[in-house]
Amino acid sequence: MQTLAEGLRLPTNGLDYAILAIYFVVVLGIGFMARASVKTSLDFFLSGRSLPAWVTGLAFVAANLGATEILGMAATGAQYGVAVVHWYWIGAIPAMVFLGLVMMPFYYRSKVRSVPEFLLQRFDKSAHLLSSVLFAFAAILIAGVNLYALSIVVEALLGWPQWVAIVVAGLFVLVYITIGGLSSAIYNEVLQFFVILAALIPLTVLGLKRVGGWDAMSDSLTKQHGGDFMTAWGGTGIGDPNPLGANWLTIILGLGFVLSFGYWTTNFAEVQRALSAKNLSAAKRTPLIAAFPKIFIVFAVMIPGLVAAVIVPKIGTPDSDLTYNDAIPLLMQELLPNGVLGIAVTGLLAAFMAGMAANVSSFNTVFTTDIWQRYVVKDKPDTYYLRFGRLITAIGVLASIGTAFIAASFSNIMSYLQTLFSFFNVPMFVVFIIGMFWKRASMKSGVWGLVAGTAAAMVNYFWIYKGGIIDIPSDQGANFVSAIVGFVAGAVVMVVVTLFTAPKPEAELAGLVYGTESPSPDEELEEADKAWYRKPALLGWGAIVLAAACYIPYSF
Repeated sequence: MQTLAEGLRLPTNGLDYAILAIYFVVVLGIGFMARASVKTSLDFFLSGRSLPAWVTGLAFVAANLGATEILGMAATGAQYGVAVVHWYWIGAIPAMVFLGLVMMPFYYRSKVRSVPEFLLQRFDKSAHLLSSVLFAFAAILIAGVNLYALSIVVEALLGWPQWVAIVVAGLFVLVYITIGGLSSAIYNEVLQFFVILAALIPLTVLGLKRVGGWDAMSDSLTKQHGGDFMTAWGGTGIGDPNPLGANWLTIILGLGFVLSFGYWTTNFAEVQRALSAKNLSAAKRTPLIAAFPKIFIVFAVMIPGLVAAVIVPKIGTPDSDLTYNDAIPLLMQELLPNGVLGIAVTGLLAAFMAGMAANVSSFNTVFTTDIWQRYVVKDKPDTYYLRFGRLITAIGVLASIGTAFIAASFSNIMSYLQTLFSFFNVPMFVVFIIGMFWKRASMKSGVWGLVAGTAAAMVNYFWIYKGGIIDIPSDQGANFVSAIVGFVAGAVVMVVVTLFTAPKPEAELAGLVYGTESPSPDEELEEADKAWYRKPALLGWGAIVLAAACYIPYSF
């Protein structure tokens, strides 16, 4: 990833730094308050399964709303135009609804503490161990992306040395997660959600005002980039060239199905928030509540990118010293007065820490419960695993600092993240979806599906795409294709292996495969209140209809 332009140094003053200091004090205060509720390992890793749906719902969307998304999606808007809406309205909402309505009952009723633990129940130890290792590795890589991105932003905007920004942010995340566990991370993510919006909304409104409103901006960008730049589907016919490097088929299958469902339904950094809900009804509503703000957040990240493309027509080209990743900092410098500027900088830092905290808190859970407790040090008192969870949190933060600079080899944050998702999330999704809907899927098919899906996605990206065997116009297009290849390879291998290996005994599949009853359904998990706004099915369908309606003005 390129560093931000030197000319983007912000004119911050004492007021801006005071706002930043107050935010850090509040973050640590939340961590210390949450400490009182942490008495067991379940409290530390899953908040004792005690949180209300509105808290877990906001934390769910904030965990994804890291600054890598804010900078990366604004950059995508500046580079590709309105096509960025695909990542939200078909690349998020349907999968979030599917997670809430279909998958959360399996996760929650099985009382698993992590996503890989579900694979242990459905398949065997080999699938469980491999998925745990792959997820832990991916979580550290993604946390490192947030740290690296934070350091270059802070260095350019505030003048702090890169290593100082890394150490300060890493230290704060380490302190409040180590002290208060997941509860601290989740309550801070709720705070960060509002801080991030407080930063993005003024930037969006003032940006539109600067360029004369939506119509004027649209006219300007259409003249610069052509009519397809301001549409979602224009130019995406098979064989038609477009900047995104993807056609409608790879967008729908690669992004809308494989990458999207792979991320939202199996990424434990997200699912962990729903598992911490107080009952099954709240767990099911968690991703559905998150889906509604997710529908509209796209405007707060897309519009600043479009505005930046108007203000600096050559942004991201060799003729400009500004990259696409500079879109948000450029508008902060151009539009925001002191005070509001402090809120915006705080919002960026909050977003980085939310993304990093989500991955670190999921990493410590998986490493402690799925790897250490299951295979390394067994049958210790609960207090031992609570202490170890805090220790591995510190190790995870240090490892994230080490992996931060791997992101430097990628020119776009979102391209790097989508590459990781195609490698790690997609193979896990195909194993989950086949295992959850096909009773015959054998115990050994799980681990071989993971191996085949991961290997195929990596071969497609590094050998076929990077090696130039097949010409794919962009990294994003290559990621869509890699996701499809990984999904198909994993599915085919699972079917073949199943034909030659023994299935899991049907008695052991109760509650783990769709259509089977849980062996001991807990009716108390459902809430007695049957108000319409508490019904997950209505929330889910409402989110899908609203997202589809938002597509109409930008379709063609």
